[in-house]
Amino acid sequence: MKRILRSHPLHRFCAIVALTIVVAAQTCLAFDPNEWRNTQTLEVPAKGLVRVNVPAPTLDAAQPGLEDLRIVDSKGNQVPYLIERLLPDAESKIRPAEFRSTIENGATNLNLRTGSRAPLVGVSLETPATRFMKAVDIEGSNDGTTWTKLAGGDSLFRLPDGAAKLRVSFPEGAWEFLRVTIDDLGSPPVPFTGADLHKARTTAPAEPLPITIKSRDESPGTTRLALDLGAANLTLGSLRIESNEPVFTRTVTLAVPEFGNDGIRERNIADAVIYRVNMNGKNEAHLEIPLESEIHTRELLVLIQNEDSPPISIDSVRADRRLVRLTFFANQPGQYSLLSGNTQCTAPRYDLSALSGRLRNASATDVVPSALVPNPNYKPPEALAALTLTGAQIDIAKWKFRKPLPLSQSGVQQVELGPELLARSQPDQRDIRIVRGEYQLPFIFERTSLSRSIDLNAAAANDPKKPAFSRWSLKLPQTGLPIARLVCTSSSPLFHRQMRLWEEVTDERGDKFASELGRATWDQTPNSPKRDLVIELNARPQSDTLFLETDNGDNPAIDLRNFRSYYPVTRVVFKATPDPAQPVWLYYGNPDTTTPRYDLTLVAGELLKAERSTVAAGPEENLSSKPSFVGETLAGSTRYIFWGALALVVIVLLAIMSRFLPKPGQQ
Repeated sequence: MKRILRSHPLHRFCAIVALTIVVAAQTCLAFDPNEWRNTQTLEVPAKGLVRVNVPAPTLDAAQPGLEDLRIVDSKGNQVPYLIERLLPDAESKIRPAEFRSTIENGATNLNLRTGSRAPLVGVSLETPATRFMKAVDIEGSNDGTTWTKLAGGDSLFRLPDGAAKLRVSFPEGAWEFLRVTIDDLGSPPVPFTGADLHKARTTAPAEPLPITIKSRDESPGTTRLALDLGAANLTLGSLRIESNEPVFTRTVTLAVPEFGNDGIRERNIADAVIYRVNMNGKNEAHLEIPLESEIHTRELLVLIQNEDSPPISIDSVRADRRLVRLTFFANQPGQYSLLSGNTQCTAPRYDLSALSGRLRNASATDVVPSALVPNPNYKPPEALAALTLTGAQIDIAKWKFRKPLPLSQSGVQQVELGPELLARSQPDQRDIRIVRGEYQLPFIFERTSLSRSIDLNAAAANDPKKPAFSRWSLKLPQTGLPIARLVCTSSSPLFHRQMRLWEEVTDERGDKFASELGRATWDQTPNSPKRDLVIELNARPQSDTLFLETDNGDNPAIDLRNFRSYYPVTRVVFKATPDPAQPVWLYYGNPDTTTPRYDLTLVAGELLKAERSTVAAGPEENLSSKPSFVGETLAGSTRYIFWGALALVVIVLLAIMSRFLPKPGQQ
């Protein structure tokens, strides 16, 4: 009998993959590998499927969507590949089919019928109670008679400062019934009104990510950490803040810098509460912040809200990143190349989507790429080569001030706009220009969550007509300083005050009036931690003198000290190379100009990803000449008196001249 040969399923699958990839390769557009900035070597030991975990440096060098990754064989031909971002399934919750609550024998008993055969890993309880601490046990059963203990001695709590733990986890398993027993012996029962059942989900591989804390800045009520992730275009699974503080609770916001229409802004991507508390002698800690987000910049910002508590110590910040994997079919063993770093190309179109499910689960040879190195034959694409970072010519005659920007190295630069510059420039900074020679250098603004403090000189300025009021005069370093917050402290142990901040301004007619800038309620008791007064300003001051006042009623006056103001930090980001023959200047002080418009959207991604050199602006130079006539220096009612007197003089002169003119009819 003739033997019928049968092929192995894996062999058939590889043949299908090979045929599909050959067809896909024939549809690839011609390309020049030398338009890619970076290259890595892939040593493939045998023909077949190959899998590559993309290293962080490669992700950093690529476009945000990884559109520019290419695999090239030894002959310079593209090799189609499938790209995967390995992410866990989104966690899903279901409501139990039945929920019953009873209180007996010093315990609250919650009986749940799950109504599901799906594997479960935890339960979250719902309660309107705002403050409680309880111990909890959980049991599971499939017949309602025989019970298996799933979790014992766990904690449930909710505290007024925002810390809460209402979820209890247990080993994965399918249960028809769950029984939750909450110990009420140490405290009164609290109502539980419902529950969510957490279904098991598939996990995804991750690897630790080294993180550096670049800077730490403190402002009233907030700690701001700037983290260097070491690379851009990473998918972070979670972030963990390590602190040795024994007890604390903090609300944390994670943000990333993002390019928008008006420059670089910070966009919030996650909010969480971290805590370490002592629950009846047992330490409970939650320091991990889940993310599962793509971060397209090297910088991640952590904003820790301290409220009235002192800042916490932070030992380190740790994170893990999700893996990105490339799978391709090697027609023969040998050396392949992984290319990255082409900002002009679009994503390739390979016809592998139909095989994506089978490729993910197929066995493949794992290959580790070599270190990322520059492509020795790199030549920029024509569009990139034509791109210039020099703007249009500029006539600087109307600008009143400038500061030198001493550059120390080439590349992306950042300069922080100081209070003197902010006070003299327009409120929206539309008059800021960076100039080299006769030409502008394009730039973008970075509006940060940072703030800088300025100490204020304070003096008593009580009004004799209002003996019940206390008033302080606060002197700013200069007029028009764009402060956003006023802070001060008090040594008085007990008081309740309404605080009002205002300034005296002059309208167009020369009349003076009080313009309110902000107000706040301030309480202090002997047994509570001391709190600073914080007033958020609702407008930019127009003068250099502010007044803070409060009505003491029939109480003694309170003592205030340590006055300080805060202004938001704005940076200017641009790209330049040092040139002693042509220094770079920062110009400002032109109220008649408009907002500049630069084509920096072409390189905004590079500016966000690149390492920046910090430039400290030099001393200010006053370029404005003396006014051409005295009327330009007058303001308020003095201006109107001057122009009125001038008009009167003109009228008198015209009357005198008219007497010397011949009358009609006279020869």
